[in-house]
Amino acid sequence: MSDPRRDFLGCKVMLFVGAQLVVLIRDHTPGIVWPGYLDFPGGGREDGESPEDCALREAFEEVGLDLSPYDLTLIHIRDNDGKISWFFAAHLPESARTDIRFGGEGDGWQLMPPHQYVSHPKAIPHFARILESYLASD
Repeated sequence: MSDPRRDFLGCKVMLFVGAQLVVLIRDHTPGIVWPGYLDFPGGGREDGESPEDCALREAFEEVGLDLSPYDLTLIHIRDNDGKISWFFAAHLPESARTDIRFGGEGDGWQLMPPHQYVSHPKAIPHFARILESYLASD
């Protein structure tokens, strides 16, 4: 049996700024999964980092927000045939909007109401289900 803290591929952060969700627009680079779809900040693990360190690094690289480990709440660990990904939520005040700096991965970013993401035709389906479950438990 694998250890999800040790044997994971990457992390995503459902990043709330006030009542809005930070969403990235995936690019169309050849080989990228879900091109043009709406994504959350996050990505692959580097150099043996912990799930939290991966999430914090990715949030900083992709949207310029320097989160604290205390900002993260684990909401889901996804195991897709042994490919483990961690999903966190982080809630920041509305004022953090002015601190967002797009890191250049993807075709841009936007803020949207979280329920709009859940039903959006360009939402990554399993991300939408995880977000919907989180919103229902909140």
